[in-house]
Amino acid sequence: MTAFNPTIPLERELGKQIYDALQGPVVEAILQSAQDGSADEYWRSRMEGHCMKVEKDILPEFYALCQDVKQKLGFSEPVDFYVTGDSTLNAFSVAAEEEGQPHIVNVNSAMFDLMSQDELRFVVGHELGHIINKDTALKRLIYFVFPPDATTPPITLQFKIRLHDQLAELVADRYGYLANGNLNACVTAFFKMASGLDLEKMNVSIDALLADNRKRLDYFMKGKGLSRYDHPVNPIRVQAIHLFASAANERELEEGMEELINILLKVGNGPMDEDLSIFIASAGLIVANTDNHITEKEVEHIIRNLANLQIFPKRFLDAVAKADVPKLFKTSVQNILSQDPGMKEGLLAYLMDLVMSDKEISADEIGFIYNFGDNLGFTEKEISRKFAEMIQRNYVPSLESIS
Repeated sequence: MTAFNPTIPLERELGKQIYDALQGPVVEAILQSAQDGSADEYWRSRMEGHCMKVEKDILPEFYALCQDVKQKLGFSEPVDFYVTGDSTLNAFSVAAEEEGQPHIVNVNSAMFDLMSQDELRFVVGHELGHIINKDTALKRLIYFVFPPDATTPPITLQFKIRLHDQLAELVADRYGYLANGNLNACVTAFFKMASGLDLEKMNVSIDALLADNRKRLDYFMKGKGLSRYDHPVNPIRVQAIHLFASAANERELEEGMEELINILLKVGNGPMDEDLSIFIASAGLIVANTDNHITEKEVEHIIRNLANLQIFPKRFLDAVAKADVPKLFKTSVQNILSQDPGMKEGLLAYLMDLVMSDKEISADEIGFIYNFGDNLGFTEKEISRKFAEMIQRNYVPSLESIS
């Protein structure tokens, strides 16, 4: 069995970024003080009242399985296991809010009709992995600050939360593998939950499943498929657990995971996403630098626009800044207009908006705008009219200039 650490560095990094962005320590203290009751009470009442608790004397075989999984994962905190009568193939875990209170792991009854013992070990290990990885605590904080169906996080934060959720699932999958040590059972568990089929009864071989997964993964690797859900798509999950179980060394594991994570990093599915990102960054740097001084507001404006296309917009901007910016700018414009000539108005509007973002419009910036517009085929009067409309609609003088 693999000796690799089940954690994923990027997942840890994102978790800390999200926690810090939401002022975790302060908000958690306020939340704890403001609550009359805890989520523990809600979940405990629900599980005790409507589900079957896994006790040694009632469900001895599954009880022993759960305890064995806990021991294999080295998890000593108290956990109450439950079974819910539900036809959906699902399981979930709820981490206790208060220290010393048991965590909760629930497995729906439908899982027992389809899963082997090793597949159930994977499922239970996966759910315990979420508790060990402290995923529930971060989710509670996010849902408190941004209640579902009430408020929406900023787009960059949305992307980071989604990526963190996806990586957290891959981490939990690793714990599931450590709980059973049977790679084939992990793979068949994925396909059973995806299809609802009894694969053994239908004589589906593991080799056929892995071959099918490689074919489906190739679709995502070639840039066509997206993984836009809280859980990564199954081809990624299967390949990720296969890498974790069979990689010869850390380097092989990291390189393989980097390919998979690059799929998860994709935000859009447009053929011009990369060129548009490069244009926004390079054009922004050029315009902001025309007066030899890049302001925080200009950088913020560039990053805000990049955030619609990149999960790590600041990192992307820094990478562009270290490259040949004028060359990247020229190439990105050519690539964009060769695919969609109608984009020229949008490119010009972005630069005009950027010029006004720091509430100061310099002669050098104006000169660059007119030169760029001329190269796009606009007349001087057309550029002036567009600029005038933009100023009238968006420009707000700096308070410093009128104080």
